[in-house]
Amino acid sequence: MSVGAVAPAAPACVRDLVERQAQRSPQALYALSADATQSLRFGALAQACTRVEALLRAHGLQVGDTVSLVMPNGLMTLQLLIGAMAGGFCVNPVNLLSQPEQMRYVLDHSDCRLVFVSPDWEPSVRAIVASLGRSVALRVVDPHARTFAWPPDADAATASSSALASADAPASSQQALLMYTSGTTGVPKGVMLSQSSLVANALAISAEHALGPQDRVLAVLPLYHINAFAVTMLAPLAHGGSLLMPPKFSAAQFWAQAVEGACTWINLVPTMISYLLEGAAPERAQTGAIRFCRSASAALAPEHLRAFESRFGIGVIETMGLTETAAPSFSNPLDAAQRKPGAVGRASGCEARVIDAALAPVADGVTGELAIRGPNVMLGYYKNDDATRAAFTPDGWLRTGDLGHRDADGFFFVTGRIKELIIKGGENIAPREIDEALLRHPAVQDAAAVGIPDRHYGQEIMACVVVRNGQRLDEAALRAFCVAQLGPYKTPKLIRFVADLPRGPSGKVQRLKLLALLDPPA
Repeated sequence: MSVGAVAPAAPACVRDLVERQAQRSPQALYALSADATQSLRFGALAQACTRVEALLRAHGLQVGDTVSLVMPNGLMTLQLLIGAMAGGFCVNPVNLLSQPEQMRYVLDHSDCRLVFVSPDWEPSVRAIVASLGRSVALRVVDPHARTFAWPPDADAATASSSALASADAPASSQQALLMYTSGTTGVPKGVMLSQSSLVANALAISAEHALGPQDRVLAVLPLYHINAFAVTMLAPLAHGGSLLMPPKFSAAQFWAQAVEGACTWINLVPTMISYLLEGAAPERAQTGAIRFCRSASAALAPEHLRAFESRFGIGVIETMGLTETAAPSFSNPLDAAQRKPGAVGRASGCEARVIDAALAPVADGVTGELAIRGPNVMLGYYKNDDATRAAFTPDGWLRTGDLGHRDADGFFFVTGRIKELIIKGGENIAPREIDEALLRHPAVQDAAAVGIPDRHYGQEIMACVVVRNGQRLDEAALRAFCVAQLGPYKTPKLIRFVADLPRGPSGKVQRLKLLALLDPPA
């Protein structure tokens, strides 16, 4: 930079990220479909943002209004999400795994003014919208469409420019995302995230993993989940990289997509890692360009981490975050020699501590609740002041609900959720400890423990186990294995063999749903 030159202002909103890349490298690739038939460059993305803004205004929406999307992954889905945020609107991507009543609750509670819906979801969403008792516009959009029926005035506005056209960028404090939690223990809560929190995490992710314009991520997670939204959609806008977007995750096609799409990193959840371990392994020479695999959203069993690295020759970076923190707030280092298997990593882009029941910080090595403070943290829960107050300590730390500890090197370890803690005879038992012991058995593909009522101990332990294809395992043999691994006290009283474990969109086991397997039910 020459003497007297002014450094460019740091991006404060999603629109800033788009504009910066469109001005720097308008012809650089941002997104590519898995079959390589469709692509989106940064200049074209900026044009699409202006058109989306014009479309929403044509529907009568004002800055700050909420737009819901009931759509699977696709390049058009990307343009609608980014374009709405760049125009100052709030997006609400709806979980496609929702039950009908949950989806109705979200569309009603969000106060959305318009819903973009894919053709296959149109009948059910149209019926929901008709039942809401307020005016909600519906626009049917093919998520994989090459073109879109933009308003004529939007076409005119962008005919000769790759820059965003409207005068004022959204304020950094303005709400940009309303994303609902899975609601496994009650109605979903709407997490409000600001423009600046999304930008802060996009920058933090890019810096943490040393990502640049040469990097491309295989984006197989659904955009209605915060991991995909922040990590695979927004982070490339911060570092000028690109993403390859299949319609959905396919274990059978995964490696071909990653290799043929020239991906340099992959972003997965532990469930996907488990599926990939069951499939064929590509040649090491084919995957040599993949610098690392990022695992997030749920705890990765150490056995699966070691098996993945050994089989595929790709290092795993464990991370962790919440919807309430715009995805990752912890990450292991990029340098493999510094990583600690089983740790979610060090605080990334924020501050983190461990607190006790009185909300006071505890010493390293002491188990407590993880708490986070930083620019990535949510504004609060939409129309739920009580839940917002309960989520924060008086001095502004977000309570995660996760149990764990920090070691002397500043690495954090998560042992479970406070609500899922098993209390047997007054002793606290972390379900993850049981899970990891079960996963050490060579015939066990997946496992999860949960507390069940017991008249003597208060709670006992039930384990649900998925057996690997082609393997045989009986309850007595597995219980004997657990006794050797855990001792009699922590060995599950009940073991249920199941075809699959109930999981949310992030890959986290929904342990409380396992109670339905009790006979008789609890």
